[in-house]
Amino acid sequence: MDHERLLDEAWHRPGVTAIDLPPVDVNQVLAERYELDRELTFTRTMLWDMESRKAAAPDIYIPTVVRAGSAKKWPSLRHEGLEDFTRVSDQRLWADPDRFGTIIEHVRLDHGHQRAFFVGDTTFEGRTATTDQPVFHVEHSVTGAEDRPLNLWRIVLLTEQVDRRLLDVFTELGEDPYLRVFIEVYLQKDLGVSFRRK
Repeated sequence: MDHERLLDEAWHRPGVTAIDLPPVDVNQVLAERYELDRELTFTRTMLWDMESRKAAAPDIYIPTVVRAGSAKKWPSLRHEGLEDFTRVSDQRLWADPDRFGTIIEHVRLDHGHQRAFFVGDTTFEGRTATTDQPVFHVEHSVTGAEDRPLNLWRIVLLTEQVDRRLLDVFTELGEDPYLRVFIEVYLQKDLGVSFRRK
């Protein structure tokens, strides 16, 4: 499977709902919006480490979205700096967050370029994805300098026509002045840094 090609082809398909969220300058947001219990420069290496861990354990790193204990990951296949696996989890529906649905994602971690691709699917190993929202593909990636990393995120939902409700959900998400929950989890769980939101 060519995860990047599938996402790019879907991105340019007429009618899909495609959102490219604003880049997040992690250290700038930390300086402006958080009080930490110790000095910290969040590095690009840390950010990619977080992305890799989150890809494998979404219920740990995205507890606001993925139902605790619901994530299952199939073994990784590694080849030429790439790591491929499939994960299945129960996730809150984007436009109806009080409800959960089964989400199937074929994951590729491109460790060399620090890009993570998630290609949605309808079935896998006897499991069936929810039909209560469109299948979606995602790219999370890391760019910027080692001491000034940027967190990038784009998503394309395979709709027949652009869905205004879904656009509104992601527009609001992109306007959140705080770090995304997975970075906060990494700060506490993996770096041992306590913080307070200002």
